[in-house]
Amino acid sequence: MTLADLPRAVELSTEQSWPHRHEDWDLFFEMGEGIVAECDGQVIGTVMAWRYGSEYASIGMMIVTPEKQREGIGRQLLEAMMARLEGVNILVHATAESLPLYTRLGFNPIAEVRQHQGLAPTMPLAALRPGERVRPMGATDVELSKLYSQASGMDREAVFERVARESQSIVLSREHEPVGVALMRRFGRGRVLAPIVAPDLGGAQALATHWLGAKAGKFCRADAVAGTGFPEWLEDIGLQCTGTVTLMVHGKAPPVCETARLFAVASQAFG
Repeated sequence: MTLADLPRAVELSTEQSWPHRHEDWDLFFEMGEGIVAECDGQVIGTVMAWRYGSEYASIGMMIVTPEKQREGIGRQLLEAMMARLEGVNILVHATAESLPLYTRLGFNPIAEVRQHQGLAPTMPLAALRPGERVRPMGATDVELSKLYSQASGMDREAVFERVARESQSIVLSREHEPVGVALMRRFGRGRVLAPIVAPDLGGAQALATHWLGAKAGKFCRADAVAGTGFPEWLEDIGLQCTGTVTLMVHGKAPPVCETARLFAVASQAFG
């Protein structure tokens, strides 16, 4: 994949009714690598990957134009990218349609991510515990990328630092120590809360309450991790679940951190 392929890549994702703008593809391309499939000089399929240190990578943005589906092109793209990532543990967020293909190629399910979106509701002030504060991220908050890596179970510092440049960012602190972070950036039809890291559900709710209250009436999205209680809370406040993907791994699953948890992923593409 080259920079010149991106306009066609945007067309392909639009064909799938995906909300990705050219700017979203630009960010993915800058941070990762891609392969395209061509027929008669026209790009008919894409796949991308992003590396996290030496142990992990993720695959996403796998698309084949509708008239060329069921011809094995998706499998060829996926196998070509997996060959590039040989020796690395690979993560993917699989749709219901793509899950059988990933299963056949040795991926195993480890979690679910639920897409919640809609107009942000008017929110009350967050119920903060004593010693707790939500504040803007500052220049001295240099440890937040490490906190994100701990919650993800892999080296995500470069991802955090790059996405943060596109985002507004807030920090959850307890007794003046940063323990959580939530980024909000433009994406698709509006804005996305991505990622959200916190020590517990209450912390994640406090961070999300701040952003949703600030963007009341505007279209917002969060890709929430199932099993954390966060998707259910989003449903309760009016952000409906519009789809579910399965997080799968080829190789070893990332380790779980007890003190920092991922409540919403940065993107279904790169996790």
